[in-house]
Amino acid sequence: MSSPALAIQLSDAEMRLLQSLVYHECGMFFDARRTHFLRDRLQRRLRECRLDSFYSYYRLLISAEGKQELARLLEDLTVNETSFFRNKAQLELFHKLILDELIRKKEAEGDLTVRIWSAGCSTGQEPYTIAMLIADALAYHQLRMPHSAATTWPKPLVPPPWIVEVPASDINYSVLRAGQEGIYSEHQMASVDYNYRLRYFDKVGERYAVKKAVKELVHFDFHNLKTEFLPQRNDVIFCRNVMMYFDEAEQRRLVDKFYRCLVPGGYLLVGHAESLLGLTDKFAMVYRDSGTAYRRIEESQ
Repeated sequence: MSSPALAIQLSDAEMRLLQSLVYHECGMFFDARRTHFLRDRLQRRLRECRLDSFYSYYRLLISAEGKQELARLLEDLTVNETSFFRNKAQLELFHKLILDELIRKKEAEGDLTVRIWSAGCSTGQEPYTIAMLIADALAYHQLRMPHSAATTWPKPLVPPPWIVEVPASDINYSVLRAGQEGIYSEHQMASVDYNYRLRYFDKVGERYAVKKAVKELVHFDFHNLKTEFLPQRNDVIFCRNVMMYFDEAEQRRLVDKFYRCLVPGGYLLVGHAESLLGLTDKFAMVYRDSGTAYRRIEESQ
């Protein structure tokens, strides 16, 4: 019986080269606690490419022919853990406080476009959750309006003349394709209650498909947060469990980009274990019932 192939050794110099390349490309920083994860993924890609050294692999990645392999490596380095209605305390804050305030403000100003960016959207559960919560908030707002007129049947998901845009971005092409497909298993739907399933999904065999009207609100696209070409004029940005992959310098740069990507008074929502404290003085923390968000502070004139 043949023995399994031995893993090719990764030298410290090769590790530093590859760490630097990944950091330069997407900002992900693998410190001493996480080098084992990077080492494991590099071994996997080396076997796939049938190369005999990590330096050869590095040379491939920086070559014109290696662009596709670089994209595959970056995909392998992202942990796409996500779910519908994740971090309920934060979503309650978003739904009951931020959205209510945002809708009232926009109606008063006559600006009826709501734009909320899901940065690091993974397989789509987060942006679809955002779209469903906006639809709920707008429907409730219309019911409270004394001048609310009868609408055609069936009711549109977004009551005119409101416009809802949910840009959803990720560095991983395969998860973007899954998000665009919008079909989820019973296991993935575990946190979606019956009311939401009935209103926003179609049952297709043993799986659930996001309804067309919801999918039309979400626009999936590739974005690398390391670059400056990011969605602009957002009322709210969700970037949850992404900054933890970056070192402090890159986190500061990213928070500054988010500041510029938000409208005045806009909100940034980060992961439960992430914080802007000590990174910036451009945001004020908003806290309610265990939910946390950060509001953009406007510079004094």
